Amino acid sequence: MATIFTKIINREIPAQIISEDEHHIAFLDIMPLVKGHVLVVPKKEVDYIFNMEPNELAGLHLFAQQVAKAMDRTIKCTRIGVAVIGLEVPHVHIHLVPLRTMDDINFTRPKLKLTAEELAEVADTIRGGF
Repeated sequence: MATIFTKIINREIPAQIISEDEHHIAFLDIMPLVKGHVLVVPKKEVDYIFNMEPNELAGLHLFAQQVAKAMDRTIKCTRIGVAVIGLEVPHVHIHLVPLRTMDDINFTRPKLKLTAEELAEVADTIRGGF
């Protein structure tokens, strides 16, 4: 059964896509820790990041770096935090989180509930950084 991320990749469900290439996609988390929280995902469905082939893992991180640099250019923050948890969705994903404080990347905090308009505005802002 396809994961929710595969459904986003296949455009079966909507998402605010920030960037994509042949092998990767980046989109806004709909339940973000902070505004601008992005998920970077390989298009190939793999459950555990350390089960990826070395070249695929490297490619994912290089793609994430491009997205993080665009975020850095467009979002007011101290830096972009990176986390790989991998428990919620059985599809590898890297969290890129704009940080102002250490608490911004605390996954036990309640998630934000942004409107579709707020998500679209944030996505447009980040896309402007490429």
